[in-house]
Amino acid sequence: MYAKLASIPVADQDTARKFYTEMLGFSVVHDIPMGPFRWLTVTPPGGIEGIELVLEPMGFPPAAAYYKALFEAGIPVTALFSTDIVAEHEELVRRGVVFRHPPKDHGTLWTALFEDTCGNVVNLVQVK
Repeated sequence: MYAKLASIPVADQDTARKFYTEMLGFSVVHDIPMGPFRWLTVTPPGGIEGIELVLEPMGFPPAAAYYKALFEAGIPVTALFSTDIVAEHEELVRRGVVFRHPPKDHGTLWTALFEDTCGNVVNLVQVK
């Protein structure tokens, strides 16, 4: 058994595609029309081969309310990992990514929180 997909709920798939590809440098794996939405998956540069993020539309009102509450509370929906969080933070800021806090040293790891323009807070992590 293995994991291949992880979902990130997004308010708008076009906005999500643009952010994850243009701002973070991810590549689109699938973009398949499915009724009013799409099966839209992306993969990060230098990531583990075969792992994809599903940019999942928030079409279910209770889910939208839940994720809005997470966003307002600053609770990340997922974590992305970096091997050089300080340099990655600097590059992402240069590209226009909005960080809620810059890299912080927590002893055994570093974290930085950013917004994905799609209603989510994402945790960027580097393990020492």
